[in-house]
Amino acid sequence: MVVSRDKTPTAQETFLQMAQAAGLRGRLLITLGLLILVRFGISIPIPGIDRARFSADIANLPIFGIFDFLTGGGLKAVGLFALGILPYINASIIMQLLAAAIPALEDLQKNEGEAGRRKISQITRYVALGWAIIQSLGITIGLLRPYAINYGFWFVAQTVLALTAGSMFVMWVSELITERGIGNGASLLIFLNIVAVLPKTLGDTIDLAQTGGRDTIAKVVLLLLVFLVTIIMIVFVQEGTRRIPIVSARRQVGKRLYRERTSYLPLRLNQGGVMPIIFASAVLFLPSTLAGLFSNQGNISQALVQVANTLQPGSWIYIAVYSLMIIFFSYFYASLIVNPEDVSKNLKKMGASIPGIRPGEATTKYLQGVLNRLTFLGAIFLSVVAIVPTLVEGATGVTTFRGLGATSLLILVGVAIDTAKQIQTYVISQRYEGMVKQ
Repeated sequence: MVVSRDKTPTAQETFLQMAQAAGLRGRLLITLGLLILVRFGISIPIPGIDRARFSADIANLPIFGIFDFLTGGGLKAVGLFALGILPYINASIIMQLLAAAIPALEDLQKNEGEAGRRKISQITRYVALGWAIIQSLGITIGLLRPYAINYGFWFVAQTVLALTAGSMFVMWVSELITERGIGNGASLLIFLNIVAVLPKTLGDTIDLAQTGGRDTIAKVVLLLLVFLVTIIMIVFVQEGTRRIPIVSARRQVGKRLYRERTSYLPLRLNQGGVMPIIFASAVLFLPSTLAGLFSNQGNISQALVQVANTLQPGSWIYIAVYSLMIIFFSYFYASLIVNPEDVSKNLKKMGASIPGIRPGEATTKYLQGVLNRLTFLGAIFLSVVAIVPTLVEGATGVTTFRGLGATSLLILVGVAIDTAKQIQTYVISQRYEGMVKQ
């Protein structure tokens, strides 16, 4: 087998390892098998619903277009996995907010090690179960009632049970992919759902271009160019890092004196990756979900419906709220991933320092300032990229890509890059194992 001595594996080495290395091949097969299983579950219909009429009525609603993309068409088909991984994502948002507000949860997350993370994961699963029940009730009572063949208690009970059970199964599959497969399970499932809807979207766009005139073709080409430029920008920002130089002091081990070593601390421009955009999108679904849940409560239901109607994609209120949510979750997620105080303490313990910055509190303040500036730039980029395609879509009038937008593009590109890096990591580990055996 051809083995590259460079740090980054070549494409030839990567594909050979994927085909020949038993460990990597097994992880790939497990991941593909579980993803296919989830797609089959989306196609299993929930009984007692007039699905044809339901699909036709919600087809032109923008908010459900986005929801349908994130669930892979499960909502429109009223499938068993219609909720998908969204309750688990909402539960993760809730737990991260609670961990920042409740000292006991923060202690579990930061100081209890692996045991604490397992407890946090278990609590997140229970929260996901409760949230899946809430969303199932909202969809069943507020959305599916007019389309039920025999609406009543048993219809509500069996539909809520089916949707909740499907969501819990998808959550279990996502954790199984993360543990035994390749990549982050939740992100890969959303990636799969978006990819599954793309062929129909592209087909509708081609039909629109063929049936329309030159103006329509020009608008479609313009929208496609905007998406292409957006993808290129996403790749650059996802890979963008600020390298802070780190100097290790000279040290003596026995009679041997080791010289100063210079390395660097990489801080990503977009620390949260795709998660801020996913969390912001999930939060925007809350009013419509709660409106269905409280459909019998007059004033509450009316207020929630009004909020849901106000937050329609393309409106200036939607743009403002969406941007603020992206900026908030970018800072929030960056604070969870990188703690300048912990980094400063670790550098001091290792006898390392940043040139021109004193160890301790000065290093903490310096890292916090750099992280704040990077996070601000990354958050502004995410906001702009999330809004521009939607505005161009509204200006051109091409609605076949409704629901795709920058949110889906960020997820597609971000998850693809992260998964490719994980595969490269496995290839490098296999390379070193082969060198040791030789």
